[in-house]
Amino acid sequence: MTLTTLAALVPLLPFLGAAAGLLLGRRAPGFVRPLAVLPTLAAFVLAALVAVRQGTGPATDAGTRLTPTGSVPIDLALHLDGFSVLIAVLVGLVATCVQIYSTGYLRDDPRYPSYAALVSLFTAAMLLVVYSGDLMVLLVGWEVMGICSYFLVGHYWETPQARSASIKAFLVTKLGDVPFLIGIFALAADAGTFRINGILTAAAGGQLHHPTLIALLLLGGVAGKSAQFPLHTWLPDAMAGPTPVSALIHAATMVAAGVYFIARLLPVFALSAAALAVLAAMAAVTMIGSALAALAQDDIKRVLAYSTIGQLGYMTGALAVGDRSAAVFHLLSHGAFKALLFLGAGVLIHAAGTNSLAAMSRMRDLRDRVPDAMWTFTVALAALAALPPFSGFFSKESVLRAAEHAAGGHQPHVPVAVGWTVLIAGLATALLTAAYATRLYLLAFRGSGGQAPEAHRQPVVMNAVLWVLAIPALALGVTVGALPKWFDGTPLTPTLTTSIVGLGLALVGVAVTSAAWRVTAARRAPLAVITDVEPEPGATEAVAIATHERTYGDIAAAPDPADPGRLLLGPLHRHAAHGFHLDAVYSALFVRPVLAAASLVRFLDREVVETYVQGAGATPRLLGAVVRRAQTGNVQTYLSALLAGAVVLAVLVATGA
Repeated sequence: MTLTTLAALVPLLPFLGAAAGLLLGRRAPGFVRPLAVLPTLAAFVLAALVAVRQGTGPATDAGTRLTPTGSVPIDLALHLDGFSVLIAVLVGLVATCVQIYSTGYLRDDPRYPSYAALVSLFTAAMLLVVYSGDLMVLLVGWEVMGICSYFLVGHYWETPQARSASIKAFLVTKLGDVPFLIGIFALAADAGTFRINGILTAAAGGQLHHPTLIALLLLGGVAGKSAQFPLHTWLPDAMAGPTPVSALIHAATMVAAGVYFIARLLPVFALSAAALAVLAAMAAVTMIGSALAALAQDDIKRVLAYSTIGQLGYMTGALAVGDRSAAVFHLLSHGAFKALLFLGAGVLIHAAGTNSLAAMSRMRDLRDRVPDAMWTFTVALAALAALPPFSGFFSKESVLRAAEHAAGGHQPHVPVAVGWTVLIAGLATALLTAAYATRLYLLAFRGSGGQAPEAHRQPVVMNAVLWVLAIPALALGVTVGALPKWFDGTPLTPTLTTSIVGLGLALVGVAVTSAAWRVTAARRAPLAVITDVEPEPGATEAVAIATHERTYGDIAAAPDPADPGRLLLGPLHRHAAHGFHLDAVYSALFVRPVLAAASLVRFLDREVVETYVQGAGATPRLLGAVVRRAQTGNVQTYLSALLAGAVVLAVLVATGA
């Protein structure tokens, strides 16, 4: 079987699995789990085989004319290189782990068949984006992911949080997709093709006449999909969906699509210094702002959501300084440890019966109830905090190395100010990341007070998936010497300066947060032992949390005096906890004016237009009533009226004469 045929099967298999799952979900429920797991697992195996066969050789391109569209045709094209094949392996691995994990996590969920089918469709769409060699075909996968995210985030549609979060995610990402679509058309018009290879050739030959405009339009879609400032506000709210969905969206699929898109078209963005400056500013604000917000969140999943936003900021920062190898390396590393963090958080939520870190900090033995989650979660947090020898250290240092290189003026077409912006923001974020990762660990696993609620034993598949993902989170850093052969050949090994400064700041973040934890330990109020309410075995996440709502509701809502984040942030904590009130700003600037305009239109329609229409109908009815009264059927009356009319006319004529 040829390499291109194998690659074509990779997105096709989960798509067929999704179609079969939707058709057979109700008729043959026994086939739902195999149809969810096996096609995705087969796609992962084939993606790994494609990566091995492609190797570090020249890129493989294949395509066929899909439809003639005049001057710019659309091709069904594949493009396989080191970037695409390795990201496809990551997508396949995470999607397979999520599907296996979900068989235990949602085993009693009545909507599991549709959920599993949508996850498979989501996976197929991302794989299409990764392998596509044509922008219009890539756009199909891009939009299918948006539709799937709407349904998956709103899986628990009976809760108002899930409904509003799904609508918000859809609207915000679609808002970014409008300029994105215009940018694709403008790019194709300049290059004369939708094929990515043709666009890159046109960029190298100076045939793009509006590179700044095109790049800024494309950044709109990237900011929406990859949750970058100012279109990042949908991602924390998307935590209303099931935790495995969060792992899939935040680790290797939807949010990674924007970073991958820029990496593929980086030569286009490099033509515009203004676009790189905007990208760097966006990355810097995203990194620092999301890290501060993560340090103030009480919901464990929202901490991880803001963490995802910040790590994506690292990737876009690396792209702003012209190093896509560092960006994709961090994408691979982040995909492994962030999926592990979310799936581990799902185990914690089931065990604790709450998302609240304030409540978890009052459970002295939660770590003993879930030892597998505790150890693997710790590995992932160490990778997130960029501590050696974990993978996050090497990938984050590769980003800082690229920023240092650009700040020294050694990167052509990249302004020095862009390099310094990314470098300073990256170092500051390294400190903050280590701080909120340490806070998360202490609140979740070093609590004191009452006993954690008796939790049912977690299914073996859930714990097994955690250990599978712990392997790349721990060991992916050893590939730092081999990855340049798969990418552009740019070295990824950390420099001594960035290693010392970056690691030093991370250790400072760990030490300061630990000290704040010890200072606030005396303020920690004990939590009474809970033995009267327990979640049913196999309960879904929403049911488990609702079961303990009366116990933890007041705790989660009240300020936690033992939270080290409050001590570290001080008066900034209240603003950071609400995402610096960006939702309120957007509501005042956009939502309320639109609603007011809608109310005005409704008033005009009902009170003005409808009144006019009713009046226009009433006048003929009145005239008709008058005429109807004159139609008596009496011939003498008609003759009298005719004679009277003739007399009136004669008088008028005589008077006029």
